[in-house]
Amino acid sequence: MNKVLSFAAVAEAVTGLALLVVPSLVGQLLLGQQLTGIAEPVARVAGIALIGLGVACWPGPPLLGMLIYSALVTLYLAYLGVAEGLTGVLLWPAAVLHAILTALLIRDVAGMRRD
Repeated sequence: MNKVLSFAAVAEAVTGLALLVVPSLVGQLLLGQQLTGIAEPVARVAGIALIGLGVACWPGPPLLGMLIYSALVTLYLAYLGVAEGLTGVLLWPAAVLHAILTALLIRDVAGMRRD
């Protein structure tokens, strides 16, 4: 595997993990201001996407990166709706869509292993 691609994959996954765990700190370090309010959950979703991108660019099937992204975003959106009380009109449809995509991706990953 290309060393630059490996480095990029790790860097994006680490950045994504940081956005997921401490989004306000990442905002402070990158933009000079802490993230507040709705910016934090949006940054966490971006962090999940970067983790998925990092996994997709690592050796192995890119399908795994999309599965990780879809599964984590399903869980996080559901958490936002249940625990945080966020109620945007598309929150639950997006969570359900990602749950369906996750199930379909699991089926495809399982099919790859049988082939």
